Amino acid sequence: MKEKLKNIKEQALAALSAADADIEALRIKYLGKKGELTAVLRGMGALSAEERPVIGQLANDVRAAIEEKITNRAAELKAAAQDMKLAAEKVDVTVPGKEPRRGHLHPLTKAQRELEDIFIGMGFEIVEGPEVELDYYNFQALNIPPEHPARDTQDTFYITDNILLRSQTSPVQVRTMEKKHPPIRIISPGRVYRSDAVDATHSPLFHQLEGLVVDKNITMGDLKGTLELFAKRMFGEDTKIRFRPHHFPFTEPSAEVDVSCFKCGGKGCRFCKGEGWIEILGAGMVHPNVLRGCDIDPEVYSGFAFGLGIERIVLLKHHIDDMRLLYENDVRFIKQF
Repeated sequence: MKEKLKNIKEQALAALSAADADIEALRIKYLGKKGELTAVLRGMGALSAEERPVIGQLANDVRAAIEEKITNRAAELKAAAQDMKLAAEKVDVTVPGKEPRRGHLHPLTKAQRELEDIFIGMGFEIVEGPEVELDYYNFQALNIPPEHPARDTQDTFYITDNILLRSQTSPVQVRTMEKKHPPIRIISPGRVYRSDAVDATHSPLFHQLEGLVVDKNITMGDLKGTLELFAKRMFGEDTKIRFRPHHFPFTEPSAEVDVSCFKCGGKGCRFCKGEGWIEILGAGMVHPNVLRGCDIDPEVYSGFAFGLGIERIVLLKHHIDDMRLLYENDVRFIKQF
């Protein structure tokens, strides 16, 4: 039995020295209830009275040696694991850091801010309004009653019979005139929604910027002067504008506004389709019915309004031929701007 205990001790210590993991399995193998040392101790009943104390002491010494080795080896493995972890997570603070990639403003955002800066420089203030709008503000207050044919040309997203996604930012003008007494000079940029099929020039979501001026003695000449200054600052000092007669329910008289082609200078090229002019916005004098509906006396006050699509400005300035590119979030495209 002494030989067995000696062999168990030698095998256990050797196995523990070589172990690089799973120390608990070795403990169970040698010291567990069904372990090798326990199996030897169960045979002590066959020993004589003189042998039992000797074998018992030897068994205790073997157990103590194995337990000590288990404790020491576990500590060694833990320390080694800690050293490996520290080595793997080591950071050289003297190495230059990696500079993060820097983004920039989306071309639509840049264009909107440029437009805002131009009109703020002319004394306009920015006013925003809700994108979920009442039918009254989106249509009726703008001289477009329920039976008006203009409603047929605006494919509107209705939520209920009386609530919709605004199809233009013009409701902001009405809300402003209801709350503020003239003089009024505002621009209202923001998202608008129309039920258009997606193609190179249409989207169910796009951005508008509309302007409104109401005061005494406002004329068509004031409108033309304002838009001429805007065009020169946006497209270059040599830019010219022209008005073409048009019809909008909320302005009278109304006009489509063109700018001279900023690529060929008005001579005619592929970009302007040989015409020398490019349409950019609609404008006109505020209809008396609109003023009257906001409790502004059209006999005392007059005003002008204009509206443009921000996407169209971006497409023109950067010679982009497909509006969908602005919404596809392709970094290869966006980073050009």
